[in-house]
Amino acid sequence: MAIGDISNLFQFLGGLGMFLYGMNIMGDGMQKTAGSKMNQFLGMVTNKRILGVVLGALITAILHSSAATTVMVVGFVNAGILNLTQAVGVIMGANIGTTITAWMVSLNSLGDAFAILQPSFFAPLFAGIGAFCMAFSKKQKANMIGEIFVGMGLLFIGLTFMSGAVEPYTDAPIFADIFRVLGGNPILGIIAGAIITALLQSSTASVGILQTLAMNGVVSMSAAIYITLGQNIGTCVTAVLSSAGANRTAKRAAAIHLMFNTIGAIFFATGMYILSFVLPSFAFGSINAVQISMFHTIFNLTNTVLLYPFANQLVNLSALFVKEKEGEVAEITPDGDQEEATTHRHLDKRIFESPAFAIETAEMEVIHMGQITLKNVQRAIDALIKPGEVSTEEIYKVEETIDRMENMLTEYLIKVNNLSLNEEQKMVVNNLFYSISDIERVGDHAENLAESADYLHNHNISFSEVGVDDVLSMGNTVIKAFSHAIEARRTGNMDEVRKVSSYEDTVDVMEEELREEHINRLSSGECAPSSGVIFLDIISNLERISDHAYNLAGYVKNEL
Repeated sequence: MAIGDISNLFQFLGGLGMFLYGMNIMGDGMQKTAGSKMNQFLGMVTNKRILGVVLGALITAILHSSAATTVMVVGFVNAGILNLTQAVGVIMGANIGTTITAWMVSLNSLGDAFAILQPSFFAPLFAGIGAFCMAFSKKQKANMIGEIFVGMGLLFIGLTFMSGAVEPYTDAPIFADIFRVLGGNPILGIIAGAIITALLQSSTASVGILQTLAMNGVVSMSAAIYITLGQNIGTCVTAVLSSAGANRTAKRAAAIHLMFNTIGAIFFATGMYILSFVLPSFAFGSINAVQISMFHTIFNLTNTVLLYPFANQLVNLSALFVKEKEGEVAEITPDGDQEEATTHRHLDKRIFESPAFAIETAEMEVIHMGQITLKNVQRAIDALIKPGEVSTEEIYKVEETIDRMENMLTEYLIKVNNLSLNEEQKMVVNNLFYSISDIERVGDHAENLAESADYLHNHNISFSEVGVDDVLSMGNTVIKAFSHAIEARRTGNMDEVRKVSSYEDTVDVMEEELREEHINRLSSGECAPSSGVIFLDIISNLERISDHAYNLAGYVKNEL
């Protein structure tokens, strides 16, 4: 091998590296720019499958990777956020969205007369503008736009490098021989496309390489079609591997993706094989990058249209390939706590493919933790009103669950915080850290209230009727404050924040008044002295719960 050949090999590998890295940076920048909009996408997936298709296409267009989208879908299904029927629509849309990058690449095949319109012409300028934005601008938005420009620049510079490296060998007999064999044998062509894509973990990258070869006129029509079909199968490998540690339903989602692309590949490969006998001059003629983009788009659109009505059948078929193991049971944590198991399942690392969705998932689980804690506070207040009649055992058990959920969520958020986040997302993650701490402290106060209820019962101490009414009144107000704080986090509604602030003011006033009134009752003999310290401790814990509710609402206010 001559030094020139080694140089061309290095140039091709360097170009491929820049292409992959540019695609990654561009997708990262687009994710950050999309920000909260991506959080809203998940809410679009209802039982209307067509919205799932749109969602899948949008996410893939942003991520520039159908494999990444499908891995997230496996994560969502494993977490119980999406069901299989909803997942089918998103998977179909992902295949459509992945055609965007192929069209971007094909613009490079425009003739010399349109050189000024080719992305490669502007690529160095894009990279330069992006680098200046990232290096010298202190504005977050400019930095995110800079990432997109740098990514686009590197992507097209990489393509130019690959094309230049291949160009000297376009007349080499080996290329003609390889593509003649692949073009005449659908199975070999599909296997070649699948293997290359599986190795690169990206159908977008493998299609880009194929288009680069097509720009140099070495690819035949039939070979390109078979390889493209294989590339669509190969992209399923990432999701299949990702599902290895997931539950059965998530494995079925990965199987559906594989079946969807395989069925389409068989249908189109059969048609192309027949056409190669009817119109051999067409089938074995050359193909350019634009025509590859056209076929890639037609294949994915047609496949979606044909199989869309059979989504339920695909779901049923997946059950035949991914069979339920004998004795298989739902996943639970070692101590059998189902609430904790649900949170553990929802915090799926596959969702890290999109930081925006990872944050959304964490937020949902913080809300879930808050709702569990709210119920525990209510149980504790009920136990105070009726000491001995309401068991406190459940309160202590749930408090242990809350503590474990705090640990799980904290670990998850630490990982999320290490992802590529914009400033707004970083603020949300920090606020979720604080929120978890406040909710856990509310759980501690609920446990303190339960201990007070046990003390009242064990020592046969009771409050006066007025004292009971006071505890109930303050407790109900605290419940409202904490409830609206959780709702504020769930909806991001400023009205909920204002309600929390209003209830917090009321609780502060009540705490002062009740403290004074209780001391007066003790002085007049209306309440037993033994109950004095307990009552004051109870209203102090209730007031602290209200303070934490106010903190929770304050974090939401900072994000609006």
